[in-house]
Amino acid sequence: MNRIVLKLGVVMMSLILAVLLPLGFVADRILTQFYYNQIQEEIQELSQKYANSIMSLNDETVLNMYKNLAYFMNKEIYITDESGRVIADTDIQTNPLSTEELKQLSEGNPIQKNIEDRITNETYIGSGYPIMFSDTFQGSFFVFAPVEDAHAPVHKIRDLLFLSAVGAFFLGLGFTFLLARKMSNPLLEMERATKEIAKGNLDVRVNTLPNDELGSLGSAINNLAVETNRYRTNRRELFANISHELRTPISYIKGYSNVLKNDLFETEKEKQHYLTIIEDETERVMRLINELFDLAKMEEGKIDLQMEAVDLAEVIETAVLKVNLEIEKKGLTLVTEIDGHIPFIEADGNRLNQIIINLLMNAIRYTEKGSIYLKLWSKKNNVYVSIEDTGIGIPKEELPLIFERFHRVEKSRSRDLGGTGLGLAIVKNLVEIQHGTISVSSELNKGTKFVLSFPEAG
Repeated sequence: MNRIVLKLGVVMMSLILAVLLPLGFVADRILTQFYYNQIQEEIQELSQKYANSIMSLNDETVLNMYKNLAYFMNKEIYITDESGRVIADTDIQTNPLSTEELKQLSEGNPIQKNIEDRITNETYIGSGYPIMFSDTFQGSFFVFAPVEDAHAPVHKIRDLLFLSAVGAFFLGLGFTFLLARKMSNPLLEMERATKEIAKGNLDVRVNTLPNDELGSLGSAINNLAVETNRYRTNRRELFANISHELRTPISYIKGYSNVLKNDLFETEKEKQHYLTIIEDETERVMRLINELFDLAKMEEGKIDLQMEAVDLAEVIETAVLKVNLEIEKKGLTLVTEIDGHIPFIEADGNRLNQIIINLLMNAIRYTEKGSIYLKLWSKKNNVYVSIEDTGIGIPKEELPLIFERFHRVEKSRSRDLGGTGLGLAIVKNLVEIQHGTISVSSELNKGTKFVLSFPEAG
């Protein structure tokens, strides 16, 4: 038996015993007192009736009749005269009446008297009632009943109570065992699951999930396994992607450096071409490193922001100037629409500029022809920016994943176009740490639209 089952069983059985034992004791006391009082009332009533019905203390026949009657009723009696001398009894041996008892009887008062038979040592409870003729005390009539008469039914009931308690105990033991097993099974399953998780088996799950706190704990363990597995998968993918991203430019740099070192070029133009490739790939490596560094700082909450009131219209104008050359190279058209009286927002101007440039470069990179539309407006205490292109678009099933690190919709084409797969992840983090939101909608071969929202400065 598992230790937790044993502990739960001991606790629950202790509770059952803590209820049964006091309850049995109280029931025993109540029943004992009940039967004792019942016999007391009975002998009081009998002693009074007999005392009132006796007509003569000198008639031996009458006295013998009362003795026989007592025998049939399983009672003991003795009758005394006015001096307390026993004139008739049922062979019960006891001490004579005391002066105080005789005085109470002579005054017409009944008395209660418990005695012990000197021969049998049996204890009796008794009641004595005065015999009065014409209001004159003539003697007393005592009726006694063995105390055992009160105890006998109590003993029977006590035995029944004991048997019931034993039955209840074993029934409770079985019920406790089943309940303890039911309560402990989820805990044991959670223990097994956590041990498997600790060993690295992150596919394990807690299947028993009751609708209570244990169920919540099991769900938390399952969520922990899922999140840990996701973290491990992301970490592996991150290392794999970083390795892949670095391998290509480093291979270019190494290869063309070797060409230049060994003078394996024919013309100065060819040499400059190789140097340009080395420069571009170096910039690509530096951009990847900087983006990884920024992303790591944002995820750890260590990025420094200079929060101030910012005019988003000025930020957009600056960003547009920086990307104009790339737009012209591809023969695209940038259409801007900025509403008047745009309220300031509380943000970091440099990081906002980084966000807008990243989104614009993303639009330029994936748009072969057509236009890019940039719109700025305010509504209901929020400032909105939308950047829409007429590019290749994003499949519907890929939309929820585009903000993941290193996620690419068309991987080979994305690398050819120079993307690192980190730009949108950085944008999303930068937007959120500045209390903004970002959403995306897209349609294949028609274009993609990003919408940013920031609250007005208070």
